[in-house]
Amino acid sequence: MSSNYLYTDLSAYYDLMCADINYHAQSYGVRRLHQLFGNGGNTHLDLACGTGPHVRHFIDFGYQSSGLDINQPMLEQAKARCPEAQFSLGDMCDFQVGEPLDLITCFLYSVHYSGDIEKLKQCIASAHRALKPGGVFCFNSVDKDKIDNRLFERHTVTQGDSLFTFSSAWHYSGEGEKQGLKLSITKTTEGTTQSWDDEHPMVAVSFDQLTALLKPWFDVHILEHDYEKITPWDMSSGNAIFVCVKREAQ
Repeated sequence: MSSNYLYTDLSAYYDLMCADINYHAQSYGVRRLHQLFGNGGNTHLDLACGTGPHVRHFIDFGYQSSGLDINQPMLEQAKARCPEAQFSLGDMCDFQVGEPLDLITCFLYSVHYSGDIEKLKQCIASAHRALKPGGVFCFNSVDKDKIDNRLFERHTVTQGDSLFTFSSAWHYSGEGEKQGLKLSITKTTEGTTQSWDDEHPMVAVSFDQLTALLKPWFDVHILEHDYEKITPWDMSSGNAIFVCVKREAQ
C-alpha cells in the first residue's frame, strides 16, 4: 500500500481523522512563540500544510500565510478553506520561496516525514534559506528513544449515518534512523464495516541528534509539548516543541 494512501485516495477523511486536534490552540500558541522569539514580521509558510486549518488561523491572526504540501488532493481542500492564501505543491525537504519569510511552521510531527537523516538535514537547510534573519522555524517532534510501541491514540467521529474510528501509533525498532507511523480507519454504515490501514516511513531521531542538526543554522529553544503554556522542556518527556531562530549572521 502506498505510504500516501491516506493523503490521496482517502484525503476526504483527513479532517475527520484530525477532529480531536485543537488547531486554534496550536496556531495561537505558535503565534505567541513567534511574538516572543521572532523578528516582528508577519509572513508565514506552513510546511506539510495538509487541508490548511493552521493556515486559516494564521490568516485570521493577520499573517500573510501560505502553505506547502506534497499531496495535491490535500491542497485542493486547503485552497477551498483559504482562498486568499497561496498554496504550492512541493517537497518540504527541498523548497524555495520568492521572498524571505518571518515564520515557518511544521505541525503534527510532520517534520518526521523527511524520512531519513539526510532528508531532514535538507529540510532544515531549506527552512534556514527561506527565512529572514531573526525568522523562526517552529515544529514539534518525538524523541525516538522515548517511543513506547504499546501506546496508540484512538477516537471516533460520526458523519451522516457512518461511524468512523481512527487510530494512530508510533513504532520504533530501537535502532537506526527509521520509525513508522501506523494509521487505521474503520467506517461502519448500516452494519457494514470497511477498514483501511496505512503505515508511513518516518525519520527517527533523538532530541540530542536533532539539536545537533539544528545548531549550525539556528539558536534552538526546546519547550514542553503544551501549546497553551511556554515552559522549557524538562529533558525527560518524549514530545517537544522546537523554536529555532535564524541567526543574524552566519
